[in-house]
Order: sequence, then structure tokens, then C-alpha cells
Amino acid sequence: MDHSNTVPPSPSSSSSPSSSFSSHRVERMINSNHYKSPSRTICSDRFIPYRSASKFSLFDIPATDNTSTPYSSLLRTALFGPDAPLTPDKTSHNIFRYKTETRQSMHSLSPFIHNDDVVSTVNHTPVKPPRKIPRSPYKVLDAPALQDDFYLNLVDWSSLNVLAVGLGNCVYLWNACSSKVTKLCDLGNDDCVCSVGWAQRGTLLAVGTNSGQVQIWDASQCKMIRTMEGHRLRVGALAWSSSLLSSGGKDKNIYQRDIRAQDDFVSKLSGHKSEVCGLKWSYDNRELASGGNDNRLLVWNQHSTQPVLKYCEHTAAVKAIAWSPHVHGLLASGGGTADRCIRFWNTTTNSHLSCMDTGSQVCNLAWSKNVNELVSTHGYSQNQIIVWRYPTMSKLATLTGHTYRVLYLAISPDGQTIVTGAGDETLRFWNVFPSLKSQVNHSLKDIEQCSSYLLD
Repeated sequence: MDHSNTVPPSPSSSSSPSSSFSSHRVERMINSNHYKSPSRTICSDRFIPYRSASKFSLFDIPATDNTSTPYSSLLRTALFGPDAPLTPDKTSHNIFRYKTETRQSMHSLSPFIHNDDVVSTVNHTPVKPPRKIPRSPYKVLDAPALQDDFYLNLVDWSSLNVLAVGLGNCVYLWNACSSKVTKLCDLGNDDCVCSVGWAQRGTLLAVGTNSGQVQIWDASQCKMIRTMEGHRLRVGALAWSSSLLSSGGKDKNIYQRDIRAQDDFVSKLSGHKSEVCGLKWSYDNRELASGGNDNRLLVWNQHSTQPVLKYCEHTAAVKAIAWSPHVHGLLASGGGTADRCIRFWNTTTNSHLSCMDTGSQVCNLAWSKNVNELVSTHGYSQNQIIVWRYPTMSKLATLTGHTYRVLYLAISPDGQTIVTGAGDETLRFWNVFPSLKSQVNHSLKDIEQCSSYLLD
């Protein structure tokens, strides 16, 4: 760099640039090792700024005005912009006030971006509008004799897109692709259906009965494969984990059944003090959560006959249970009329995460597998369906239409649709969650926008 351009003129000098570099000064620079200042000895290379070009007038500090030199003009332009006045206005500044008009974007300081391009490159990604969830069901089916009983689980949706519904003493199948209805079984006048549960894959359907039996049916052939005993009272909850079937009854017990074994059950789990009305296996099939009319939420592992975790914070029956498909060990549970709360637990750390008072009886919970949202269905007193965003628990939609408690809930295999059932003897189908494909496409668009922004 040519350092001669940075040498400031003498504060007392008012000569032109051509005369500032006189032969005498050039000689001084060339013979600097021999030249001695007549006033004082130079003992350091400390840079002393040119004070007359500084904005000391802002602070009421007097300085000699010398703003006509080229160096002063360059310094003023670099510090305050090309439109800076020659003489600063002392009355228009306050050093304790943030001046927004002099604020510059960090992008304008980049040596790789031309100033003309700054406006186009700093545009923020537009805020995604909230997803619109239809407030009305797109389909309503009659379900005569659908019981208004909080402790039963009479609706389930298979991985093959077939809905099973227990109506009185019969089980009906509704094919969501063809809308064909098939009567699977009739238990007779002396018995009734208390729960239905599809195996995770295939066409096997478990049916819990009021007499305490668990029946296994092959829905593709409408044929019963076997009957399993064990419970002394009705079986209101069922949950599959591969070939293992868990059943919970009014006798307070949970039976683990391996449908490949000859025995009716391989183990008996005792821990609840009242009817078992909720059962759900975690997505990794390692933990079983159970809820009962004793207000308890218990967690079991694959090998223990005693609960490994006990949660007693609910003050009413716990039927609503849902495991998160997104976070390992994240469990949600809902309490009945005297409780009205949705609680979240971390079973890995055995901790209570949060609690949300919904204002009404929590009948069911289900987590979306496509987005980090969940849906709850409610009874007294509003009979509503609520879609929540997790973890903020902000309401995305409140759906109404049922005139009785929304006691039954199932999600379609694609994760977009829910079906709800109530004692008003209707099944209502709602589009509440986005498709997994739309979520992937949205994520890819975000990545493309970020990549384009960085490359620009």
C-alpha cells in the first residue's frame, strides 16, 4: 500500500494538495533518519488522528475547522456517507439515542455483494400461513347401537384401510377404498362387543367381549381363528405389539398373549386397582402404557410383570393414551371429567413434562405421524375435537358436530384422516393432518430456498 496517501496534513496547514508535498517535505521523508524535529524528538510511531476532521462538535468539544482537504472529505464520506453535511448540526444529534436511519444491513458490508443486490438478497422467506383445517366432517356414517360407554374401545382402523366398528353384539367392517360394509361376526344375544383392535400388519382383528373372552378373527376370510380366556369380566382395551396381544379388563388385570403359543396368555400384569380402560404400545414395542379407572397411568416393559413407572397425577379415569412417533419415550395421557387435563411424560427420564387443562373430559388422544401435532376428543361438556400443535399446545382447530361424548377415535393409515364415534350413533370423518408427502416437499422447498440464499 502507498502509505503517503494516509499521511494527514498539518492541522495548521491550509495549502492545496500539490503544495502539501513540497520539495522540503519530500527531502524530510527521504532523509528521515537524519532529520531532527526542531520542536521535539519523535519517540514512537503512535498515530495521532487529525482532530479537525472528527465530529467533536457532537460533544461540544472545540476543534479547528479544516474540512476542505481531500483527506477530510474522504474520511467524512467513509464515516458518515456521501451526503454528510460539511458542518454537523449539534442540535440534531443525541448520543444516547439509537438512530435507525444510519443502520446498515450486515449484507451491505460484505465485499462479495454489490450494494445494488442487497435488497434482493436480504428478502426473508415469507411466513407460511396457518394450515386450514375443515371445520366439518367430509363423511358421516350411521352407527346404530354404538354404545355411549367411556370405558370401551369400539373403533379401530387397519393398516389395510379397513375400519372395524363394534355395534352391540356385532362387529362390522367398512372398507375405506370401496365403501363396502361387511358383517364380521355376531356374538349372540348373551354377549356384546367391548373392544376391537387390528394387528399392526395384516388382516387379524382382536375382539374383546363382555364375557371376558378375546377372539382372534381373520378379516379377509371372516373366520375366527381362536378364542382366548383369562379375564373374568369384560375386556375393554386391546393393544398389539407384533405377535403379542395385550388385553385389559374390568377385573383390573392385563394379560399378555402370544398368538403363536398354545397357551391363552404368557403373563399376567397386576398393578391397577380398578378397570383397565386404556392400553397402548410404544412405537418401538418396548413399553406398554396402561390407564385405569383408578386414575393411574402405568408403564410396563416387555419382561416385567410389575409396572416400571407409576404416574398418579390424574384425578379421574385415564383412558386417553398416546405415544409420540417423533420423540422416543414421549407419552401423553388424558383424564376424565374430574380431571380434564392432558399430561406429557418422558418415560426415559421418568419425568412429568407439562400439563394442559382442556376444560372438558378427555376421551381419546392420537399423535400425528406426519407432523408434530396431536388430536384429542372430549366429552362433558362440549363434545369437541381439538387439534393441537406440540409442544406449544396451541390450538389449530376445534371441531364440533357430535351431540354426545366423542368416545371413539382412530386414524387412517396415511395419517391424514381421523374418524370419531359417539353415542349419537354416528361416525364422522375429518381431514385434520397434512400428508407426509406434502411435509417432505415443504422441507425440500425450505432447503432449496436456504441453498439459493447462501449461493447468492
